[in-house]
Amino acid sequence: MAEVMNCRGMKCPQPVLKTAIKANTLPAGTTLVVEADCPSFGEDVKKWCADSGKVLISFVDKGGYQAATIQL
Repeated sequence: MAEVMNCRGMKCPQPVLKTAIKANTLPAGTTLVVEADCPSFGEDVKKWCADSGKVLISFVDKGGYQAATIQL
């Protein structure tokens, strides 16, 4: 089961910073779903995954917010 983190309403880069902090508390292999609505979240989370060695499984526009599914 995936861990879900609601970052809606936060201004960028807060969602990615919160994602990085949360990722450090979870075991490797965990799936984390991050929900955010700031405009640059998509690019920010893609870059963070690439830089940190995490796998961005999917990035979906949910209508009003985006959901990034990440394997840690």
